[in-house]
Amino acid sequence: MTLTQLNAFVLVARLGSVTAAANALGVSEPAVSQALTALRQHLGDQLITRGPAGMTLTPGGSRLLSTASQIVVLGAEAQAAVRAAQGAPEQLRMVATSTFAEFVAGPLMDAFAKRSAGSVDVSAGVAISGEMPVLIANRLADVAIGASAASDPALPVVSEPIFKYRLVAVSSGNARPPGSVRQWRWLVDPTGADPDSDTGRLLARLGVPESRIGVFPSQTAAWAAAADGSGVAPAVEHLVSQQLRRGELALVDVPGMPADACWHVTTLQRDVRSSSASALRRFLGTPEAMQLMRSPTAGIPPSRFRPPVYVTIWS
Repeated sequence: MTLTQLNAFVLVARLGSVTAAANALGVSEPAVSQALTALRQHLGDQLITRGPAGMTLTPGGSRLLSTASQIVVLGAEAQAAVRAAQGAPEQLRMVATSTFAEFVAGPLMDAFAKRSAGSVDVSAGVAISGEMPVLIANRLADVAIGASAASDPALPVVSEPIFKYRLVAVSSGNARPPGSVRQWRWLVDPTGADPDSDTGRLLARLGVPESRIGVFPSQTAAWAAAADGSGVAPAVEHLVSQQLRRGELALVDVPGMPADACWHVTTLQRDVRSSSASALRRFLGTPEAMQLMRSPTAGIPPSRFRPPVYVTIWS
């Protein structure tokens, strides 16, 4: 039984599928399936079964989940302790929704890294809203920024609002497209395809069917398609302001929009979070951080967060 196997089990149990666990770990689905199979064979229990309602824990799996979660956390803490003993900088791994990662994460983390003067090893990546509290609880990330995390009493995480913004709809002209809102072609970045994100919830409230949503690799690409007349794109108002001023895009009148929304920061509870995560949480409340979140910026291309290699603690 290894830490890798236990971590795979915990992620499948928490996220509800092998696919989601593989995405969170940045590995292939067969790798997660193999780890789960090896753990099942070692313990002589299926642990998780698939039924019409999705993944279900067996009685043995239910008992294992709490213990396995604790072991995974201890493994991460052991790794951090060894890094500290070696004099390595403390790690700070941030994940964010794709829109935040595209425009804000790069400048924000650069500014924080300068403040830390090399004492913190900073990295950033992309995750969907449902993954964020699980990544934080399993020590695969230290800070997550996006929509408010779902409350799960089993996870020692807190989610706090940090920045209010407005969602608008933009297209190539200011004329309302023909047909109803549900019939329009909606152009989104991966955040818009996330049902738990503010954009995903907005499209659900508008009743937009999945067949009318086109997902682009970035918000910039979705805006470019909207500017070419391919459809309507949801946008964070202050991030799209330059394109609106230049006349490349125009606001579209949509019922219920502009819609108020908010970026939240999710971390471990104060008594167990790392010092670097606490430092970033404090930085997010400074005027410098607020200005970086408020001002449109080119940002950096987002890349999927990749967790560290796990150490085998049992052979």
